[in-house]
Amino acid sequence: MEPKVIFEDNDILVLDKPAGMIVNKSDTTKDEETLQDWVEKYLKIRIPKSEIRNKSEIQNSNDQNGFEFRDSNFEFSNRAGIVHRLDKETSGILLVAKTPEAFENMQKQFKERKVKKTYLALVHGEVKIPEGEINVPVGRLPWNRKRFGVLAEGREAVTRYRVISNFKFLISNEQLTFLELYPETGRTHQIRVHLKYFGYPIFADPLYGGRKTARNDRKILSRIFLHAAKISFYHPKSGEVISFESQLPEQLSQFLEKLES
Repeated sequence: MEPKVIFEDNDILVLDKPAGMIVNKSDTTKDEETLQDWVEKYLKIRIPKSEIRNKSEIQNSNDQNGFEFRDSNFEFSNRAGIVHRLDKETSGILLVAKTPEAFENMQKQFKERKVKKTYLALVHGEVKIPEGEINVPVGRLPWNRKRFGVLAEGREAVTRYRVISNFKFLISNEQLTFLELYPETGRTHQIRVHLKYFGYPIFADPLYGGRKTARNDRKILSRIFLHAAKISFYHPKSGEVISFESQLPEQLSQFLEKLES
């Protein structure tokens, strides 16, 4: 399992991440290759995160085939230039900066909401209002640190949506809706939490879909139906607006075709 390179130049790398691949390395990912591991190998970054002990090691490190790590670039090197993240089961477009300058520029664009993202999701229920916005704060649940929810003390989170089509799901005799989603903010699990709160959980979502519903969903679809399909941003060096697309993975497109038939 490895990502597909959509675009690459001297400053950025645009990847198509497969479902099932974790983005960032951590203490719990030692037994599986993450996207960060792949990026470090692809870009020939000499010092993997697991070997970084302190900033002085980075400052003294230099690889003519990779990057020179300086103290001011600790975050860039520590994350292998990965600017943002996708959940493990979410597929689609992911941006990687190849230089500290590009990394800083792209992070600023995300913070200033200049990066425009589009997701595709199949949800339970019939969304009758064709276009709308979900604007409720999202935060980590105090009683379950692995999950997020709508909390008054949470951070601002805004997701716009548009209905693409509706389906009759004969197996469970219910309606499903295919949505295009435009997150204005980038909170962890934002789209999943917002759709759950909205009353339309994503199909096969093991965390927010409801235990019984998700269990039944995953008998026929082994991953969450959420895909990062499009992204638009300013090139960190030229300033030109550039856009990229990722086609719906075959597993998801075939599932939709079955619903249509």
